[in-house]
Amino acid sequence: MKVSLIVAVSRNGVIGQNNQLPWHLPGDLKYFKSVTMGKPLIMGRKTFDSIGRPLPGRTSIVITRDPEWHAEGVQIAQTLLQAMALAELACAEAGVDEIMVIGGEQIYRLTLPVADRLYLTEVQAEVEGDAFFPTYNLEQWHQVSEQLPEKTDTHPYRYLVLERKSN
Repeated sequence: MKVSLIVAVSRNGVIGQNNQLPWHLPGDLKYFKSVTMGKPLIMGRKTFDSIGRPLPGRTSIVITRDPEWHAEGVQIAQTLLQAMALAELACAEAGVDEIMVIGGEQIYRLTLPVADRLYLTEVQAEVEGDAFFPTYNLEQWHQVSEQLPEKTDTHPYRYLVLERKSN
């Protein structure tokens, strides 16, 4: 089972501002949909709240410490371990072998050490923000693909896929 993180990140490491994306990149949203479709998604409660609904065609697993929190159409986990177990079941049911972690900051911090693959949208801008992608050692990863979008919307960006090097 592969654990993959998918994230759009600015040059200064920002991934969010006031529980929203700090940019509007329709091309990146289409890319996100194409990469994640059919796969289970693990996210934190704040990320789910910012999206506002379960994403169609994907199992949404929300990690929250609040035992009273509920949302229609999602699976709820109190821990990363619970979320991973739910995601593995969803993978088996869907016939896929990749779990997608979609944020936010705290969930990326928890999952980066066990991630096998990073789908990075590098946004070529420095923006204000209050949520950041954790730093990582590039020497532990190798780039398997790079793609430039057809048009760059408001900020130039590129898609990178990195895989963890085996020891």
